[in-house]
Amino acid sequence: MSTIAGHFGLSAVAPVLFKAACPECRARFELSAGALRLAIGASAKTTFYSFTCPECEAMVRKPAGERIVELLTGGGVRTLRLHSTP
Repeated sequence: MSTIAGHFGLSAVAPVLFKAACPECRARFELSAGALRLAIGASAKTTFYSFTCPECEAMVRKPAGERIVELLTGGGVRTLRLHSTP
């Protein structure tokens, strides 16, 4: 093996893909972790993930419950923690 990963006895891992759908154009597709953003707020109402539809370029924002947060963070999606101001 000529790769650095192979040199250290590691194997390459396929990138994580997330299935998603656009509420605007109804397209269904897979997105990489880099195409998604996760915002974690103080409540369920302020916790969501977002992406741009690759078909119609609409900005999509969907609520993220505990399980979705777990899957997205585990898959390497960039996360922003929202803080409330006093």
